[in-house]
Amino acid sequence: MKMNIEEQVAYLMQGTEYGDEELKQAMTAELRQRLAEAEKESRPLRVYCGYDPRKPDLHLGHTITMRKLRQFQELGHEVTFLIGTFTSLIGDPSDKDILRPQLTPQEVEENARTYAEQAYKVLDREKTIIRYNAEWLSGLMFADLIRLASNFTIQQFLTRENFRLRWEKNDAIYLHETFYSIMQGYDAYALRADCQVGGTDQLFNIATAARKIMTFMGEKPNIPIIMGILPGTDGVVRMSKSLGNHIPLNTDANDMYGKVMSVPDLAMGGYMRLATRWTPPQIEAVEHGLQSSALHPRDAKMQLASEIVSIFYSPPEAVQAQEHFVRVFQQKDLPDEMPEYRLETGQTVLELLLAAGLVSSKSEGRRLFEQKGVRLDGETLNDPNQPFPHPGVLQVGKRRFVRVVSGS
Repeated sequence: MKMNIEEQVAYLMQGTEYGDEELKQAMTAELRQRLAEAEKESRPLRVYCGYDPRKPDLHLGHTITMRKLRQFQELGHEVTFLIGTFTSLIGDPSDKDILRPQLTPQEVEENARTYAEQAYKVLDREKTIIRYNAEWLSGLMFADLIRLASNFTIQQFLTRENFRLRWEKNDAIYLHETFYSIMQGYDAYALRADCQVGGTDQLFNIATAARKIMTFMGEKPNIPIIMGILPGTDGVVRMSKSLGNHIPLNTDANDMYGKVMSVPDLAMGGYMRLATRWTPPQIEAVEHGLQSSALHPRDAKMQLASEIVSIFYSPPEAVQAQEHFVRVFQQKDLPDEMPEYRLETGQTVLELLLAAGLVSSKSEGRRLFEQKGVRLDGETLNDPNQPFPHPGVLQVGKRRFVRVVSGS
C-alpha cells in the first residue's frame, strides 16, 4: 500500500484515543516527524505491541491492536508481535481494580503457543517478527531494577484509577504490581521501538513508563498509538467473554456474521474504525451515506459484517454467511443444516442446553430464559428446569439451532 506521509498519519491514527486532545495532537505531530525521518533514512519504523498470554482463546476485541499492527505492515514498517512470557508472571494491573492471579511459567507457555497462530488471522505471517520478553527481562539484575525504578514516584502509581480505587477501599496493593509498568517500559527500550501500540488501559505504561525509560536509557522515546476499546455486541460495555457480549475467533463464519449484525447501529462507527481494513476515505463514504439516508443502516451493517468475516475467514465464506443470515433471520427460514442432539430420558431443558454445547454454564442458560431467548419449534420456553417437552428444532438466541431427536 502506497501512501504519502499525511495519508499514513491519518490511517495510523484512525481509531486512536488518548483521553486528552492536546496529547493526541502532540503524538500525531511526533508520528508525522518520525515518519519523515524514517523516509529520509530509507528505513521502516520499528513497531510492536505486547500480549500477555493469560487466556488461550481470543475474541474480536483482542484483535484491535493487531489490526493496527497490520496497517503498519501494509505501509512497509517492521512489526514485532511481543509475547509477554515474563510480564505474564506478574499480570497487568492496568484494567483491574483487584489483584490479578499470577500464572505459572507452564501456564504462560501453554497459552503462548496458541497466541501467534490466532494473531496470524490478522497479521501477515511472513512480515511478523515474534519475540518473547523473557529474552531480556529474565536477565536483569536487582541493580538494574533500582536504576529503572528511580524514574518513578509512588504517587504516580497511586494516582492511577485502578490503584486509587483499591487504596480507597483499603484493599491491598502489592509492590510487585508496580513492576509491570517498568518491565513494559524496558520492553520498548529492548526493541528500540519507534511506536508502541496498545489500548487505552495501557496509556500510563506506554505514554509515561516506556517513554521515561527509553529517554533514561539514551534512546529516542517511542510514540504511543493508543487504540480505543471495542464495545461488545451490546454496543456499550467493553467486549468480554465473562459478560457474554463477545465475538469469539474460534467460532464459524455464520456465527461471527450474525453477532456483528446484532451490534447496535450507534456502535458501527467504532467497529468500522477499529475492526476493519477500511481506510479513512472509505469510512467517511459509508458515514456520509448513512447521514444522507442514501445508505440504510442495515445495509451498512451488512457491509461491516461481510468485511469482518472476510478478514478471519474468506470473501466466499462471507458471502455464504450473508446468504445464511438473510435466509434465516430476514426471511425467517430455518438453516438447511443443523447439528443433531439425541434426547436423554428425564433431561431438563437447561441440562440439554449444557450437554448440547449451546451454553457454557447454567448461569448463561438462565439468562437466556430471562431474555425469552429459548424456543422449541418457534414456541418460547420459560422454565429451564422443566423436562424437555418433545423432539423438535431448538433455537437458542438468534443464531444457534439444534435438531433434538428422540433418544429411543
